[in-house]
Amino acid sequence: MTDLTATLSARTLARPRAPDVIVGSRASRQAAWFGIVLVLLAATLPWWGESSWMREFVEIACYLIFAMMWNLLAGYGGMVSIGQQAFFGFGGYVMLMLGNYAGINPFIAIPLGAVAAGLIAVPVSWVAFRLQGGYFAIGTWVIAEVFRLSFANLSIVGGGSGTTLTALRGIERSTRQNLTYWMALACVVAAVLLVYLFLRSKRGLALLAIRDNPVAAESQGIPVRRMRLAVYVVAAFGAGMAGALYFVGNLRISPDAAFSVNWTAFAIFMVVIGGVGRIEGPLVGALIFWALNKLFSDYGTWYLIGLGLLAIVVTLFFKDGLWGYAQRRWGWSLFPTQRHLKP
Repeated sequence: MTDLTATLSARTLARPRAPDVIVGSRASRQAAWFGIVLVLLAATLPWWGESSWMREFVEIACYLIFAMMWNLLAGYGGMVSIGQQAFFGFGGYVMLMLGNYAGINPFIAIPLGAVAAGLIAVPVSWVAFRLQGGYFAIGTWVIAEVFRLSFANLSIVGGGSGTTLTALRGIERSTRQNLTYWMALACVVAAVLLVYLFLRSKRGLALLAIRDNPVAAESQGIPVRRMRLAVYVVAAFGAGMAGALYFVGNLRISPDAAFSVNWTAFAIFMVVIGGVGRIEGPLVGALIFWALNKLFSDYGTWYLIGLGLLAIVVTLFFKDGLWGYAQRRWGWSLFPTQRHLKP
């Protein structure tokens, strides 16, 4: 009995030990604590800040959420879409109809609009996934135009001229602004955590494998089509949430505003400037976009030309975006998703 125990112990010691895998780092943990403090501080803004600050935050939060969803779809999933405004506008219209005609509080209707956008993405994917590469990108734009024309012909929501969100009339203006701001802050935190936790999971690794080589990924047993559908639905859900939130703050919606291709164009700009395929990319890009919009938006057409030139310069000299350059040179990573073996 003693010999048997000794033999088993020897075999156990001889068995190779599984290597320890590290995902985070000390810097990322410090950044996480700093982010928590920053969010808690931001939550107090309605008590000491100005209403204009809250309105600006709500607007840039919508752009940020939309850009993060586009980055998830294209930067991580490899599905370059220029028609995600279809779900942005759909979420906004669902929120308005639930608020104006179903008597649902618009702040409760925001997540419901996001869910509706995610659900409508399932039948839309049956059409979009038949296309590949550039045809997929153009096809998503055509789908967004179909959405725009469809809502432009619905008289119940004001047709082409749009309509106003009347469900918030009974709420005091300051209360409405505070609730909109807190909802925007919660949506930003939820979007960042959703994307980060997804990419840290096994499904996130599968998504990266599909982006790099879908044929090889499928040969390894990864359900490529099901994974792409899941990412497409999640991206549509986030876009719908951004749209519903934006029009709660704007109080008015129209087909041209809700389904404008500018939403996707600005999202691409933010992701390219910050860094495609990085969670930090849309965050950095959104801050730069907000600063440029604040300083130069009065210049009209020249402002848009400047944005295009800046995107070209970054693409030529910083191929991984500004954050990608910083990460490669100094090793910065606020949201690490790569796994490393512990030395």
